[in-house]
Amino acid sequence: MGNISKDEFMTQEHRIVIVGGGAGGLELATKLGDRFNSRKKSSKKVSVILVDKNRTHLWKPKLHEVAAGSMDQADQELDYIAQAHWHHFSFRLGELTGIDRVNREIQVAPFYDDSGELITPQQTIHYDSLIISIGSLTNDFGTPGVAQYAQRLESVVDAKRFHLRLLNACLRAQSQTEPLTPYQLKVVIIGAGATGVELAAELHRTTRAIISFGMDRVNPEKDLKVILIEAASRILPALPDRISIAAEKLLTDLGVEVLTGAKVEKIESHQVCLSNGVEIPAELIVWAAGVKAPDFLKEIGGLETNQANQLLVLPTLQSTRDPHIFAMGDCAACPWPEANNGKGGIVPPRAQAAHQQASHLYSQIHQMMDGKPLKPYQYRDFGSLVSLGEFSSVGSMMGGLIGGSLMIEGLFAKLMYISLYKLHQLALHGWVKVFLDTISRLIHRRTHSIVKLH
Repeated sequence: MGNISKDEFMTQEHRIVIVGGGAGGLELATKLGDRFNSRKKSSKKVSVILVDKNRTHLWKPKLHEVAAGSMDQADQELDYIAQAHWHHFSFRLGELTGIDRVNREIQVAPFYDDSGELITPQQTIHYDSLIISIGSLTNDFGTPGVAQYAQRLESVVDAKRFHLRLLNACLRAQSQTEPLTPYQLKVVIIGAGATGVELAAELHRTTRAIISFGMDRVNPEKDLKVILIEAASRILPALPDRISIAAEKLLTDLGVEVLTGAKVEKIESHQVCLSNGVEIPAELIVWAAGVKAPDFLKEIGGLETNQANQLLVLPTLQSTRDPHIFAMGDCAACPWPEANNGKGGIVPPRAQAAHQQASHLYSQIHQMMDGKPLKPYQYRDFGSLVSLGEFSSVGSMMGGLIGGSLMIEGLFAKLMYISLYKLHQLALHGWVKVFLDTISRLIHRRTHSIVKLH
């Protein structure tokens, strides 16, 4: 459906607008900017515009480290304006609010600072090809009390807010003269997918590191407690059983309390209420269950979406109702015929999928310019890895590439987990900068605290 003719493509400068500067969107904008607008001038006339509601980029799988305090987001954040300057694309600050498919325009909301002062006005941006890559959010499934009493980890702001509340909780416990209340220094994480499991493991280490800095009135073994709640029968339900079993054992050995088959009925102030009547006191509650695309995507511009607000796309990543609009990453429902033993499904919301789709679309821009048919995207499952602290990870490698998977854990798995982030950095910066940056950070870690204390 909907191949774009070479004549249409080459009549004037072709404008590619990418909405969403996550892993896939920023990688694609960087590659396209370098290809068409660097000093090695391309014969094709192409401009690339990246639109995002945030000023900076942070690899989303790193948010749990910011929340736990084991990573300073300022060291890992990337300024969109700087990246755009270095890699020859344009950046526009603001949130997508509408799509005019007839005139091929998007509407971007005005941006205000914390004091309410206007920074950028409402914008209308023309596109020839539109690529939507705005990621996903957690899904509270209408559970009462989530909005009022639970925190989410959907952005750097969320992660930093949680970390400050965690520090404040420890400082409060240290300074008070009366005994701790039942909920103090208790953290409940709802949802044992990758985010929930990784946060639970990371918190075990960083909370004890915080207490070690002179907080002698807090007993880390007695007073600190992390509880992980999962409605399914096991943690990491999207991954193979053996990975779930290994991860649960590692968490239990760390002292994390794991509750499976536990459905949350509602959340109250300092309390999580389960459907079986059990009430769990907690000072900090994190909602990490469920995945959906942002609500405003629901049938935006008349495009077809599913119940999770994801844009339905063809195997070419074109939207089902407009060949000029593409979607990739977590906000796209892309067919995956090989899933479920050949019964079909959609590509899972993973960073590796966004990375693959960015590379695929990069190659397809060339296909369109040459007037060739678009090739379908095929998801390659390289397995899944879950970080369980500084020196350990667990997961499977190779996945569907070998018709099965090889389970790995421990330090080797952790090194493989780190390599995934390095691949993302390589796509954005190149190997020289990544190598020098890695050496610098290794030196930096030996002279600074292992946990962020502000």
